[in-house]
Amino acid sequence: MKKLASIVFLLLTMGVVPVAAEKWSLDSCINYALDHSLKVRERIIGMRQSDVEVASAKAGYLPTLSAQLAQGWNIGRGLTSENTYADRNTSNTQWGVNLSVPLFDGLGTPRQVAYAKANLAVALQQMEAVKDDVTMNVIAGYLQVLYQKELHQEALHQEALSEFELTRRKALLEAGKIPEVDMLEAESQLAQDRMSVATTENDTRLALLDLAQLLYVDDVEIFDVEPLDNLLPHEPLAPLYELYSRALGRSYSVSAAKANIVAADKGISAARTGYIPRLSFNAGIGSSYYTVSGFPNESFGRQMKNNYATSFGFSLSVPLFDGLQTRNQVKRAQVQKVNAELMLDQAEQDLMRQVQQAYYQADGARRRLAAGETARDAADKAFLAMQEKYNVGRATPTDYEQAKSKALTAATQAIQARYELILRTRLLEFLTTPR
Repeated sequence: MKKLASIVFLLLTMGVVPVAAEKWSLDSCINYALDHSLKVRERIIGMRQSDVEVASAKAGYLPTLSAQLAQGWNIGRGLTSENTYADRNTSNTQWGVNLSVPLFDGLGTPRQVAYAKANLAVALQQMEAVKDDVTMNVIAGYLQVLYQKELHQEALHQEALSEFELTRRKALLEAGKIPEVDMLEAESQLAQDRMSVATTENDTRLALLDLAQLLYVDDVEIFDVEPLDNLLPHEPLAPLYELYSRALGRSYSVSAAKANIVAADKGISAARTGYIPRLSFNAGIGSSYYTVSGFPNESFGRQMKNNYATSFGFSLSVPLFDGLQTRNQVKRAQVQKVNAELMLDQAEQDLMRQVQQAYYQADGARRRLAAGETARDAADKAFLAMQEKYNVGRATPTDYEQAKSKALTAATQAIQARYELILRTRLLEFLTTPR
């Protein structure tokens, strides 16, 4: 019975064992986000639609074949061959098959195919641009998680120092060497440090939640990320003009804007085909069956045989005046090209602004990091010196807490500058690395 009870207890408690968090690397986060991003999926659907438009345009080369079947009745008075009216019921059955082959459609089909292919190229570049946006957002979110984790570790370190100090002061108070107010100040400081731990822990959880939502991960409770090696860049930044030149050659947004101008030119060319004549070949076969009430009528089969007919010929359509429809279509296409050129200028300006911001933010972060590391080392040394003085009674608790607070502030500023430098250099590297 005891063994059975132990097994039952084990089975009941297995459900409450915490599941270890799954560690995600930066590459796995990026790949997962690209596979599950709704924006990327929308662009993929857009590409499929553009591909269908290309196939639809190519169908203009194909002939058209249609079949018709008609059945009609006429009941009541009608005009006869003797030019008199009489009550007669008639019926008429007709069928036919028509073929139309485009010989020359005013270059409409090849230009429409070229226009559709140009739009497909635009859709492809736009999809890659969306992938770039998703990737950069994931990089920023990933580094934000690491930044919050490091702040949390610093808060835990401060909490440990405060706990040690509170234990020490309790012992000193029991020995009658310090007043009670010193112990109360230590308890207050520990409470503040514990609040900082709770805050940084919650900030880390929110950063993980933001990253998980970027990835469309459902189970955020077991979601976590791996640390990165060699975070800090060792190479100096290249000149700004060189970085922008690289980014121009790599940017999918700029490529999409350029492809849009090409598509606009193809659209103008396609619109102008409305001015060109069209030539087609037409052929048809068919027969009919006709009956009149009150008169002898040939059989259905004989009439179908006797009334069988074929036709063929050529049709030339010359546009003379179409109510200015072609002219207006050309003007609309020209306006679209002007808009596409403006979009290219906007894409280049946005890229320049993005590169400039990342460059100057990275440069400023590098300078702040150098100063912050120096300040951090100095603050740590000052705190250790103050701690020694305080331990031998040559400094007050206030002096000790001030030195500790300065060390925490210097450490936080150095961490912030370091991750700002990492983020901006990573974004610059992504924007300027060849495809």
